[in-house]
Amino acid sequence: MYLYSFVRFCQVDFSSFTNQALKMLLTDTHTHLHFDQYRDDLPSVIQRAEEAGIKKILTLGTDLKSSREAVRIAEQYEMVYAAVGIHPTDVHNSTPANFPEIKKLARNEEKVVAIGEIGLDLYWKEVPLQDQLPVLDKMLEIAHELNLPVVIHNRDAQPEMQQFFADRKIQSLRGVMHSFAGSSADAQFYLNRELYISFTGVITFKNFKSLDVVKSVPVDRLLLETDSPFLAPVPQRGKRNEPAFVRHIADKLAEVHSVPLEKICSVTYGNAEELFKW
Repeated sequence: MYLYSFVRFCQVDFSSFTNQALKMLLTDTHTHLHFDQYRDDLPSVIQRAEEAGIKKILTLGTDLKSSREAVRIAEQYEMVYAAVGIHPTDVHNSTPANFPEIKKLARNEEKVVAIGEIGLDLYWKEVPLQDQLPVLDKMLEIAHELNLPVVIHNRDAQPEMQQFFADRKIQSLRGVMHSFAGSSADAQFYLNRELYISFTGVITFKNFKSLDVVKSVPVDRLLLETDSPFLAPVPQRGKRNEPAFVRHIADKLAEVHSVPLEKICSVTYGNAEELFKW
């Protein structure tokens, strides 16, 4: 989740790829549909996602309140599933008393498929690393107890995250490193621990300089995500992001990996099925 200032949403024409979308198998494994940006038109957002060929959407909480909202939305829409957890930038809005409530929400076997969004964030300086680490530990503990995968946020904390793995001797972990922004070597570290990796619409930006990192992640370890409502991909950059735009990210991944779009869609769909069991 990126807490960027937001640009007012403009109406988008989806007709350019709606017909093709009928043949696609698409997922969006990272959204925040409880955000205020969707307050007035969430049903339309879901409808556009369906028309764009998306079969499954994961919406994630960032604290106890938003985790409850994520579950509520997932229960409202058949194609939507939820992840619950405490985001590193929300640590100071949470207490240890929230942990059993997160665990209780995670026991919803019909709709909750992961623990997330959790992780480390050293970009926003308000929450010291020493305050984030115990919460990440607890979230991983809940995931282990309930046999759920994790969705990990890691912003400006590559050495710290890898030290976290080393200190806890984590050699294998079911989950995904979302909105990946590290090096090829960083990606390999997580791939070696059996994690999936996902990239946002940032990879479609003209000033994005790390396509070599994207190419270094094998297709069979990729997931698709938008991180909606943030980081809308080209050609929708500057607008409110939404799940229907995930097709543009799939297009870019197909280009980078020199494979047909249909392969990116089908393989990432299968990867998401394997990870989330939804």
